[in-house]
Amino acid sequence: MLSFLDRSRIIAPPGFNRWLVPPAALAIHLAIGEAYAFSVFNLPLEHLIGITAPAHDDWTRTEIGWVFSIAIVFLGLSAACFGSWLERVGPRKAMFASAACFGGGFLVSAVGVYLHQLWLLYLGYGVLGGIGLGLGYISPVSTLIKWFPDRPGMATGMAIMGFGGGAMLGSPLSHLLMGQFRTSSSTGVLETFAVMGALYFGFMMFGVLTVRLPAPSWKPSGSVKRTIAIGPSATPNEAIRTRAFWLLWCVLLLNVTAGIGVLGQASPMIQEMFPDRVTVSAATGFVGLLSLFNMAGRFIWSSTSDAIGRKPTYVVFFALGAVLYAATPETGKMGSVVLFVVCYAVIMSMYGGGFATIPAYLRDQFGTAQVGAIHGRLLTAWSIAGIAGPVLVNYIRKAQLDSGVPKADAYTVTMYLMAGLLVVGFVCNLLVRRAERVGAVASAAPEAVVSRESDAPTAFDGPTLAFRWAWVGVPLAWGVSQTVLSSLALFR
Repeated sequence: MLSFLDRSRIIAPPGFNRWLVPPAALAIHLAIGEAYAFSVFNLPLEHLIGITAPAHDDWTRTEIGWVFSIAIVFLGLSAACFGSWLERVGPRKAMFASAACFGGGFLVSAVGVYLHQLWLLYLGYGVLGGIGLGLGYISPVSTLIKWFPDRPGMATGMAIMGFGGGAMLGSPLSHLLMGQFRTSSSTGVLETFAVMGALYFGFMMFGVLTVRLPAPSWKPSGSVKRTIAIGPSATPNEAIRTRAFWLLWCVLLLNVTAGIGVLGQASPMIQEMFPDRVTVSAATGFVGLLSLFNMAGRFIWSSTSDAIGRKPTYVVFFALGAVLYAATPETGKMGSVVLFVVCYAVIMSMYGGGFATIPAYLRDQFGTAQVGAIHGRLLTAWSIAGIAGPVLVNYIRKAQLDSGVPKADAYTVTMYLMAGLLVVGFVCNLLVRRAERVGAVASAAPEAVVSRESDAPTAFDGPTLAFRWAWVGVPLAWGVSQTVLSSLALFR
């Protein structure tokens, strides 16, 4: 019954239009990107029993906070463990497993809410959902790199920008559903979890059913201006024995640690730095605006890396990022909300751009054959950063407040520390060299994208192309509009 998931069933026929594939990738990433919006459930989960205020037996914010951390840890672990399996069985089977785990995680969490068992929330959204995150994150990336060998940075940006934009869809959707289901005896989170599990599973199945792989001998049609030579493909085990892999692991770790720690505290940070000028609703708009730049940066920066190279792109990330982090406390002292927002918008664009550019960086280093598996192992850096970043920000802030520092200045040391981390990342990036040619594949000819025409002309099916892009474009446009409207409160 599940033979349609087999790799052999998704090889595209001659003349297949490769632009039909990105919507499949976006359908997966827009769904799993909801993880960035999990904080909208914090307050309702704290009030499950008390409804309007926490009761004695309600869960605390600290206990609930571990749900997101567990999900990020299992994202990295599952990506590392199942990366080689993905390359063997193909993206459709991996994407189906992702949809089942991510949607099923919501349903298990709903049972946990119903029984008021926190461990079921950890198991559902944290473990099952986290596995769905990891499988869903790497499978479209590997596929699009194969479809766009002439523009790998743009390809990874198209896929991964959906993860950055998922919060813009998930946050207003969660608020809308909880508002519909909320009663005098329920916060509405139970029903919202159940509905979102079904909705996201159906939305992701569109990607499962429409994803395709190019034939082994396929090359993009049309003229390619230059030959893009890359090294021979390495296996994951060969890749992790190279110096280049671990330097890139550190690059991702440091970039994500700096960004994710601040992202998790964006709302309270801007309210505490500008206590008399930024309201709660304006701070919510600020968080949404950061998500918008996070998403846009994933496409813009990764596409830019095709033109200027991966290493120069990361030089910009770390050099400019360090300057902006160090300058941010001064914007608070100046009392400039606009300048503060601009600094963080650029920072978040580079945070997202770092995620989107790293798969193309790996492709340049280790070839395309096993890039999904190698990318999966690299994402263990994200698992560590997902814990290290928030812990650094939270504990340093607490230490500052305990020592008598005003709330408006409590983030100054944190910003300088993050700037220092980016300086270390800058050095690691400069040390990256072309990976050594290891193992049996070293004698193989380097892969390259050459100027040639495919054997069959590319078919253009306008209605199918329009429908597939509308499937992901319409929900994304709705999320963007909601974000823009809520962010206007910042500039009133």
